[in-house]
Amino acid sequence: MAATGDELRHAMRRFPSGVCVVTVDDEGTALGTTVGSLVSLSLEPALVGISIGHQSSIHLPLRRARRFAVSVLGGDQAHVAQHFARSMPPLAQWVGIERRDGDGPEPLVGDALAWLTCEVLSEHEAGDHTVFVGAVERIELGRSREALVYLESEYRSL
Repeated sequence: MAATGDELRHAMRRFPSGVCVVTVDDEGTALGTTVGSLVSLSLEPALVGISIGHQSSIHLPLRRARRFAVSVLGGDQAHVAQHFARSMPPLAQWVGIERRDGDGPEPLVGDALAWLTCEVLSEHEAGDHTVFVGAVERIELGRSREALVYLESEYRSL
């Protein structure tokens, strides 16, 4: 018998995941969402993957833009993760969130641990999510400090 989604959710809560904000420029509107699914896929070429739910408000804009940026959050940025954790309606308000510009049109969360700017190389349907493979065009490192992780339904500094 196959596992249920609830069973998987409960099991995965025991596995810490790094927290980042994925941003997209949707025809001049800056959108962002919190994800714990960032994964390094390849070093040569530099590729990362993110998993975005079909119901997420950023899913269609990401498909249209064919580009995204990732801001890897520090342990003191739980408020940023909570701000962008909403999936409906699209979150375009950056009130109270430090923002910085990068080389591309995608906004970046200020004071993050690292920033990656990516072009969508491919998409792969995976149940109720799409895995977007991004070719990393640019990487910037922020200051070194503890990372923000999600474990047992809580944001934690590690």
